[in-house]
Formats: sequence, structure tokens, C-alpha cells
Amino acid sequence: QVQLVESGGGLVQPGGSLRLSCAASGSIFTIDLMGWYHQAPGKQRELVAGITSGGNTNYADSVKGRFTISRDNAKKMVDLQMNSLKPEDTAVYYCKLDLVRSDYVSYDYWGQGIQVTVSS
Repeated sequence: QVQLVESGGGLVQPGGSLRLSCAASGSIFTIDLMGWYHQAPGKQRELVAGITSGGNTNYADSVKGRFTISRDNAKKMVDLQMNSLKPEDTAVYYCKLDLVRSDYVSYDYWGQGIQVTVSS
């Protein structure tokens, strides 16, 4: 039994900041990749930021210099700090964890999605 819980979304004005958090719980052996994706109205879901178990990160070009992804392995959490937010950042954000369960089965788990709206 593995579940992801997301928090930190909401409404913010352009230029503002939000911090998204995603916490995993359940029978987890180890977590490999952690990432954040978003899906805007009428668009496909796409990668925003990812982080490996070794701490290497990658970002979509549209968020480089504005967003920062981080992970806490002890807490089984991944965060996304979003600064200088723009209206085009408006979307539902999903965390995804690529992990190995305690039964040694590898699987990808998705959060339920959290709304981020950037508007004046």
C-alpha cells in the first residue's frame, strides 16, 4: 500500500511564489526518480522538474531559473519551490515517484494532482 499526498497549491498573483510538497507513505523499499509534472487546460501532461536519487536535477526550459526541485529521502518527500510565477504556469501539478515497493516490485506512483492558478 503506497500513497502520495500533495499540498501547497492555490491561487497566487503573477510574480508570486508557491511551494508544492509531495509525501509518500506505505510499504516502500527505495525511491529512485522523483518528479513534478503539470497539465494545463487543453494540453498534455508534461515534465516540469525531475530529481534523481543522487540529486541530479533537470527542468523544463520554461521554468529554468524560477523553479527548484528538492528531495528529502528520510521523509520520503519531494518539493517544488516555484518563484516568479507567470499566468502560463497555471495548471494541475502532479508528483510522480518511481519506486521499489517492499515486495520488491518496481512501479510508478502519481499524486492526485493539485491546482496552481496564477492570476491577478
